[in-house]
Amino acid sequence: MSKRLKSASVLNKFMADYYYELDEASKTKSKKIAWCTSVGPAELLRALGFLVYFPETHSAMIGASKTAADFIPNANAIGFSPDICSYLTSDIGACLAGVSPLEKAYKTIKSPPAPDILVFNTNQCRDVQDWFCWYGRKYNVPVIGINTYNCVTDVTDSHIPSIALQIKDLIKPLEAVAGVKLDFDFLKQTMLLSMKCSALWEEVLNSAATIPSPLSFFDSVTLMGAAVVGRGTDAANLCYQKLIKELHQKIKNNEGCVPDEKFRIYWDGMPVWGRLRSYSELFENLKACIVASTYCNSWIFKDFDIDKPFESMARVYVSLFITRSEEYKEKYIKDMAKFFKADGIIYHDAKTCPNNSNCRYGMPQRIEKDTGLPFITINGDLNDLRLVSDEQTKTKIEAFVEQLEDRKA
Repeated sequence: MSKRLKSASVLNKFMADYYYELDEASKTKSKKIAWCTSVGPAELLRALGFLVYFPETHSAMIGASKTAADFIPNANAIGFSPDICSYLTSDIGACLAGVSPLEKAYKTIKSPPAPDILVFNTNQCRDVQDWFCWYGRKYNVPVIGINTYNCVTDVTDSHIPSIALQIKDLIKPLEAVAGVKLDFDFLKQTMLLSMKCSALWEEVLNSAATIPSPLSFFDSVTLMGAAVVGRGTDAANLCYQKLIKELHQKIKNNEGCVPDEKFRIYWDGMPVWGRLRSYSELFENLKACIVASTYCNSWIFKDFDIDKPFESMARVYVSLFITRSEEYKEKYIKDMAKFFKADGIIYHDAKTCPNNSNCRYGMPQRIEKDTGLPFITINGDLNDLRLVSDEQTKTKIEAFVEQLEDRKA
């Protein structure tokens, strides 16, 4: 996967430095730490001097380590349903067990950093609020957040004021914990860096529109860490500048990530974190490249405006793909499949993540009817591998690629 890219080592170092800084601050109490959901108000938190930790990245590490099923029962035992987000249940379950994949990855880090405050945004789902509230009770620290619209077709001016006001209402409790007043010039500077990160990340992902593609979905999900946890920092932007330089060279050399690329596929839905390597190898053997996904594009924010910081943050949060209506999502996927020159679409129906599973209300069938693009649906989960059938998935994918081959013939 991303080991094919030399600049991946730069991203790996960025992530290591990120976790080491958090761990040091947690141990020494040298800086305040805010936990934030992955598309929450990170720019506001950084502008107040917080180090920002994103628990979803920790949950993804648990999923990739294939240990989630060891921890989920711990969360179930204290009342969390096995049907809710396996990011939540595996993360809380690991906390209850006193185990973290950070220790294996970074040796001296034994656990995630203790929070001084937790800040959520329900633009992803209600689960993040319940997730953060559990940790708020555990650490006896404040939990604050934003409740965002969902099922939005067109984002209009009427959506913005209430969310912008909610963001402004976060400032006072955040200042109380940070011990400083918000510097609006620093906020604007942080937003500018975040805008730059978003543009660079979009350029990385759009490079896959080239035939052959220099990177795949499986590369992107391991390279996206800086876009998730580092937006609003110079360090994240430098990482992507180096990555883009390497990708441009691969395009110039006509070097694809899948040798003899023959088929191009769009992936909708969450990754199956514990199967990244095996799926990557399966598609590569079939000469098929997963060129793009809705998931990785979730960290492209085009609506930030430093002259209207709170209103533009509100627009970003309500414009997120996951908050949108079936009508909007259908058009988005059609446009993406066309831009990336996809031959077909794979939908991942993640059992515990209904908000990121876009195949439950007839959308794949409608898109196929309108575009002629064939599809398959893979049943699985983001973290809980007990819900994944490897043989069934392999058979489905092989049959799908045969179908694509017949269509090309």
